[in-house]
Amino acid sequence: MIEYFLKLDQQLFHAINTGLSNAFFDWLMPILRNKYTWIPLYIFIIAFAIKTYKIKGLYFTLFLAVTAGIADFGSSSILKPTFNRIRPCNDIEMQKTVITRVPCGLGKSFPSTHASDHFAIAIFLIMIFYKKWKPIILIAIIWAFLICFAQVYVGVHYPFDVVVGIIFGSLIGFCMAKLFNKNITLFI
Repeated sequence: MIEYFLKLDQQLFHAINTGLSNAFFDWLMPILRNKYTWIPLYIFIIAFAIKTYKIKGLYFTLFLAVTAGIADFGSSSILKPTFNRIRPCNDIEMQKTVITRVPCGLGKSFPSTHASDHFAIAIFLIMIFYKKWKPIILIAIIWAFLICFAQVYVGVHYPFDVVVGIIFGSLIGFCMAKLFNKNITLFI
C-alpha cells in the first residue's frame, strides 16, 4: 500500500515539475517560494495590526510569530528528522528526470516546512479576521497554496510532503487562533 502511494506521489510530482513546465512558471515559482518575497507582506500585517488594534495588535503579532515558529520548528526539527525523506532533487533515482529550478539544499523533504509555515499563518489570519473581512479566506488560502505548489514545481518537494505540511500547519494555525481568541479578543 505504501509503495502505491509513493509511486502516485512521484507521478504527481512529475506531472507538476515537468508536465506543467513553462517559461512563465519558471520565472514566477522561484519568486513565490522565496522567503524574502513575503517580507513586505509580513511587515504590512504587523504594522496594520499594531496601528489598528494597539496593544491587542502587539499580542496578535506575538501569537502570529509563535504560530509560525511552532510550525517551523515542528516541521523542520521534529518531523523531518523523524521521517528522513530525501528531496526529489537529491534522490538518485529521480535526479535524471527532475527539473531543479532552485538550489536543492541538503535538508529533508517530508513534510514541507514552507507548507507548514504558510498554512499556519494563513489559517491563523483567517480565524482572526474572517468575521470582519470575508475575502481573507480566499486570499490567504490561494496565497499559501501558491507557495506550496511552487515547492513542487521547482523540484524540492513531493506533493505528499506539501499535503502533510498543509495539514500540520493548518492544525497549528487553528489551535493558536483558538488560543488567541480565547485569551485576547480583537473585535469586542
